[in-house]
Amino acid sequence: MSDVRRVTTGAPWEDAFGYSRAVELPNGLVLVSGCTSIVDGQIAGGGPYEQTVNAFNVAFAALEQLRLGRDDVVRTRMYITHARDVDEVGRAHKDLFDSVRPATSMIIVSGFVDPSLVVEVEVEAYREAPES
Repeated sequence: MSDVRRVTTGAPWEDAFGYSRAVELPNGLVLVSGCTSIVDGQIAGGGPYEQTVNAFNVAFAALEQLRLGRDDVVRTRMYITHARDVDEVGRAHKDLFDSVRPATSMIIVSGFVDPSLVVEVEVEAYREAPES
């Protein structure tokens, strides 16, 4: 799999848990690992809307390293800890992706490593393979 490109961002868990922030496959599919609203070791933004925007910004930063952007996103997943946050998380998603309209899922989970986090997002993007 030498044609696979991997992006790291220096987050402490990447080395501790052995993963990449994003992986680009030779077929043009880019998978971005779960992103939360942790920036420089601190939770950025308190409410569900703000945490969602910040989490997607972490994913966008990884995509930018591969010269991709929001318009290249084809699928998102949002994991939330409370059903009461559906509207705020959904509103943040709409504000970010209304013109893109990726396939998406929102899943309620029991919690995250840090109980102050209320949302984690995953992103998949696609780049057309260059013609040979």
